[in-house]
Amino acid sequence: MQFHMNDAIIFHYELATFSIDQEEAYLNWLKNLCDHHKLQPDCINYIFADDEYILNINKEYLEHDYYTDIITFPISKDPLCVDIFISIDRVKENAKEYKVSIETELRRVMAHGLLHIAGFKDKEETEIKEMRHQENMALDMFLNGCQI
Repeated sequence: MQFHMNDAIIFHYELATFSIDQEEAYLNWLKNLCDHHKLQPDCINYIFADDEYILNINKEYLEHDYYTDIITFPISKDPLCVDIFISIDRVKENAKEYKVSIETELRRVMAHGLLHIAGFKDKEETEIKEMRHQENMALDMFLNGCQI
């Protein structure tokens, strides 16, 4: 496992076949997204893995027996520490299904995890609409050099 850090945000790769090409751009974007939502994390661990890795986490800790693209685990509130597990297999499948690039879908999922930390939910229809709006704003932040 290798990792790269920018302040409190760390990328962990559980897949030998995946890494983020523009790590610094992603780290800066995530830091700005945290600032935008007034989050002051001490540590956010993004763990990029495959379906089976995420399925095992889902079964063991949430008692869910299904694949998912992301699991956000708050470790502590003060200091704010969070683990965000992302299935690259699901990201690739979702990108095909929604007809977007893998990079766009990856950014959406990465933002989704942070938005949960910021208090956004996605169970009710109105919550889902607001989550999508916030995700789109986050995607715009990335494309516009973190300015909104």
